[in-house]
Amino acid sequence: QYSPDSVAGADGEIDPTEITFPGCPCRSSSCVAAECPCLCRGENYSSSLCLRLPEQQEQRFSRPVFECNSLCRCGDGCQNRLVQRGLQLRLQVFRTERKGWGVCALEPIPRGSFVCEYAGEVLGSAEAHSRIQAQTAQEPNYIIALREHLHDGRVMETFVDPTRIGNVGRFLNHSCEPNLFMVPVRVDSMVPKLALFAAADISAGEELSFDYSGRFRNLPGTSREHKPPEEENRLRKPCYCGSRTCASFLPWDSSLFSTP
Repeated sequence: QYSPDSVAGADGEIDPTEITFPGCPCRSSSCVAAECPCLCRGENYSSSLCLRLPEQQEQRFSRPVFECNSLCRCGDGCQNRLVQRGLQLRLQVFRTERKGWGVCALEPIPRGSFVCEYAGEVLGSAEAHSRIQAQTAQEPNYIIALREHLHDGRVMETFVDPTRIGNVGRFLNHSCEPNLFMVPVRVDSMVPKLALFAAADISAGEELSFDYSGRFRNLPGTSREHKPPEEENRLRKPCYCGSRTCASFLPWDSSLFSTP
């Protein structure tokens, strides 16, 4: 079932549409960083509606992104409303030679542009683990486990499963040298939208991909991926990204196959 936005999972534990953030009092048509509570919370978009990207590939930490929400007094044209507007680019789902379905751009995409959301059912930890453990090695796994490392050492987890309900993001393939990267963007509540932005200028016709491991643009310690024992390799799927740094297998996180 196609859904442009994430929805509450069948377990009913988390409702991503619930509004818990207060709105900003800004009365201008577009909020100003120094005055808007939403913009003061984290990273801002540039005047060209692109995410500001640091020059270095890896950074010690990333600032969060908070967009203005439905309770804010600013107008719909506020430049701090980007991901919530949904897909604006022309993308195409196509059949690849070895990777099943994939997604390519039908128009050039500038670096830092919002491309699409990875939308699906937002699950609680127990339901996510249950679904993953019920899968066979031959079945595709679409469940994303997003982990955000907070300044005080805590880790926030968000599980999104587009297997049954999702959008075009579910067809994006993994690459060890991707041209997209994932950013959690919050609008109405602490449940983030898993937004994918262009990591570089992308040409029309180029396949879109992101790193499933969370390794890209993050410090090595933030990923739970590890080299599994030889006996676990039977559960792993080969990687066909074709990059120079290809790891041969798709990312692997054995903690998802254990009881939470």
